[in-house]
Amino acid sequence: MSYLYLLDTNIILMNMIGTKLPTNTWVIATWDEFIEMTENPAYQKAKCYYHNEYIRIETIPIGPNHSRDNATILFAINLFCTIKSLAFNSLDNCSYRMVGVRECQPDISYYIGERAKLAPKGTAITNLGTTPPPDLVIEIADSTLADDIGQKRLLYEEIQVAEYWVVDVQKAEIIAFAIIDNNGSKRIKESLVLSGLNIAILETALSRSRTEDQAQVGSWLLECFSELTKHKDN
Repeated sequence: MSYLYLLDTNIILMNMIGTKLPTNTWVIATWDEFIEMTENPAYQKAKCYYHNEYIRIETIPIGPNHSRDNATILFAINLFCTIKSLAFNSLDNCSYRMVGVRECQPDISYYIGERAKLAPKGTAITNLGTTPPPDLVIEIADSTLADDIGQKRLLYEEIQVAEYWVVDVQKAEIIAFAIIDNNGSKRIKESLVLSGLNIAILETALSRSRTEDQAQVGSWLLECFSELTKHKDN
């Protein structure tokens, strides 16, 4: 890529920041340009990512199935941890920043077990230079699936979360990855940070939520998780 091309691209980008940047795609940018963009009122409600000198601004409208799956996954994990007396702190749309390098805003993130007390507090964006990354991050993917299992997965590998899940809204499926230190990630069928939680149970809950109300799905999950606890005790 030539210097003149990069120069022209950055000039175009700076001009667009004053107006409006392309959304829902990766656009080449410096960190300073990214920060300027995040401070622009036009993107106040957008989800913002920065990775390998590229910006991604997500402004896609959230549909009912996306919202429902977000609520179902949150409820299921919270219920599982509560039944197992496992400490946790969950965060919804929390931004995580390594200054000058990367930023992400997963739909859901968790600090679990002994690390629950490390969950960030306050109103500022979480600084990964002083706060450890979450154990689990989850993206709910309706129209962003390819990006969520591609570029974003690489981003979360670099942040070194323990697990990364992508909920495929169209198929009511979960693509779950365990992050391996400095060696990428691998697919898993059972959570490692939520010991005993089979991903298939959550996928069934997502499918049932398409035809059942949340109380019905919750009752079914309660029964499933209670059985898991009984088997462990025996």
